[in-house]
Amino acid sequence: MSTETAARNQSSSLRRALAVLDHVRDHGGDRGVSLTRIADDLGLSKSTVLRLAAPLVDGDLLARDRETGRFRLGHGVLRLGQAYLSSLDLRSVAARPLRALQRAVGETCHLVVYDSPDVVYIDKVENEHNVRMASRVGMRLPVYRTAVGKAILACHGDDALRAAVADGMAAMTDRTITDPDRLAAELDRVRRTGYAIDDRENEPEVRCVAAPIFDHTDRAVGALSVSGLISRMTPARVREVGPLVARTGLEISRVLGSARTGIDPARADVNTDEQGVPQP
Repeated sequence: MSTETAARNQSSSLRRALAVLDHVRDHGGDRGVSLTRIADDLGLSKSTVLRLAAPLVDGDLLARDRETGRFRLGHGVLRLGQAYLSSLDLRSVAARPLRALQRAVGETCHLVVYDSPDVVYIDKVENEHNVRMASRVGMRLPVYRTAVGKAILACHGDDALRAAVADGMAAMTDRTITDPDRLAAELDRVRRTGYAIDDRENEPEVRCVAAPIFDHTDRAVGALSVSGLISRMTPARVREVGPLVARTGLEISRVLGSARTGIDPARADVNTDEQGVPQP
């Protein structure tokens, strides 16, 4: 057998072994999956499945019940998953989706992390032809008056809300939410729609739309936003951009290991003000 033929055979065996692993992942459940089902579903003989599974069992990627003979995922898969998740950096993971979002909407996009009671801006992508936003990488702002902050706060418990309120809710503009009850109601709206809005609450001429980003524990660790002058970020535009931002947030979250599927903002029961901007 030539070296090239041997390499092809090894590659074929690896692909089939990975197919066995994927099948157990998808169908194992609590009871595991039988040798017969794996063989039938993959169109392989039982002896071939056993041969392919042997190194996976040895490497703890698969485990086989001694009594039933059923296969399930082994703890080695968990180790690989944890190693993968620990290698992820939010800014790196979000870079491509954030830039794709900026190209799609043509407005400034931000990425932040949560550091209660504030958010910290870690990335910014802007259209050079638009008016520059006052935001900058490294800037820290309180959660209560930013769309990114409210997006994160809506996904945390009462303690996070109390911390934000206790830190103070000074007005930055005449539209800043300074009443704790109104903020709580606003967070309820965020939970219904999947995205948050800063309607001139931090800068008098700027509207922002933001959505949370979740890690592998489904905890909101950050958020992304689209920001623009109110002349361009009209109420109608907010309703268009909101679902795009929410989907991008979920896209990034899935790479980080989140199981979140989100909601369809277009179907959410949302009240609007006289201009059409969603309200609590």
